[in-house]
Amino acid sequence: MNAVMNTVPEPSAELLARAGAVRLAAVELGQTDNGQRSRALHCMADAVQERSSLIVAANSQDLERSAEEGLASSLMARLKLDATKLQAAIDGVRKVASLPDPLGLRQLHRELDTDLVLERITVPLGVLGVIFEARPDAVVQIASLAIRSGNGALLKGGSEARCTNEAVMDALKAGLAREESDVSPDALALLTTRQESLGLLRLDGLVDLIIPRGSNELVRFIQDNTRIPVLGHADGVCHLYVDATADVNKATRVAVDSKTQYPAACNAIETLLVHHSIAAAFLAEAVPALQAAGVTIRGDAASQSLGVIHPAAEEDWATEYLDLTLSVRVVDDLAAATEHIRRYGSRHTEVILTEDPAMADRFLSAVDSAGVYHNCSSRFADGFRYGFGAEVGISTQTLPPRGPVGLEGLVTYRYRLRGDGHIAADYAAGRRSFTHQDLPL
Repeated sequence: MNAVMNTVPEPSAELLARAGAVRLAAVELGQTDNGQRSRALHCMADAVQERSSLIVAANSQDLERSAEEGLASSLMARLKLDATKLQAAIDGVRKVASLPDPLGLRQLHRELDTDLVLERITVPLGVLGVIFEARPDAVVQIASLAIRSGNGALLKGGSEARCTNEAVMDALKAGLAREESDVSPDALALLTTRQESLGLLRLDGLVDLIIPRGSNELVRFIQDNTRIPVLGHADGVCHLYVDATADVNKATRVAVDSKTQYPAACNAIETLLVHHSIAAAFLAEAVPALQAAGVTIRGDAASQSLGVIHPAAEEDWATEYLDLTLSVRVVDDLAAATEHIRRYGSRHTEVILTEDPAMADRFLSAVDSAGVYHNCSSRFADGFRYGFGAEVGISTQTLPPRGPVGLEGLVTYRYRLRGDGHIAADYAAGRRSFTHQDLPL
């Protein structure tokens, strides 16, 4: 680790100063009440709404420049921030403002002894460092979740979205600067250079959590080059398994939506697994439907004999296409499907299509991914669709938070103990004894 860390430069004095300002603002933010943070979000949403035409125009500049530079189609799709997409982000900010306060919740209330009372209370993490690629709407989502949960945030977007990110951040900070907002604009900062993003990785002591949103290479690099805890996922290799008792029409609709509704998203399926007994009937309907939606299908020998044209190579099973390409494999049974997912999956989101409740329960219990679904699209793996208002990212790690990370994933807790001159020596000597009585929360 130390050898790798030595390849990352020390943060500049300017970055240290900016991070320090965010840290101080975060301390003040963590002491605000629910109403203050909620009002701050409404101010942010109003400011973005008022500047929406400027933001969309800035995005057009980024799109034009990125097209000339040959940016991949999947990244171009993520980069686009039109009026409809921006309005959805604004609506998400207002939704986050209306969510229950995640701070100050008493999770534990216990009398250890007379007049010696222990509490566990939710508190902010502190400062978030978020690095993301080609997703300017992420600036809106992350900033709103950070402020609502009492956290400061340093955000570093991809250079391809530079104009849009700056326009969005200017609007957000202008909202916080309004008279009716009690939150300092210093709680948010936008980093714009690669040097700053590298320096961010060395800000242990000022930044409490790093959240990467981007390619496998980006996430791996960050994980290998920082001592700050990292929350995120490297790949989104999601699977849909069509079981023997699946309804063919239903399965086709769900499969097409899971692949084509937004193929550049990490929750789009990349591999379709089909039980051999239903493969002929299902592929006869699904292959034309997928092809009509522009999907290139690559399959194993069994699926090729049933209408799939292109052969799949071994590397296809572990590939996150982020595009209109799909791998198909015919499997013998549920055990073979779950073994394929275990071997090639990224523990993101997996789906089973079946009319057998017992088979569905076996799949939901056996597959160790952040999301396991029955008879519905993988595209529901999203913080907004879960009712979180927005998300800072999706975590595929086993420890919580897991899956789409909203407000609950951005808080920690603190133990508070109130006594009246109690000392440990009295208990060690047997002069006093613990009662350990739980009290109402």
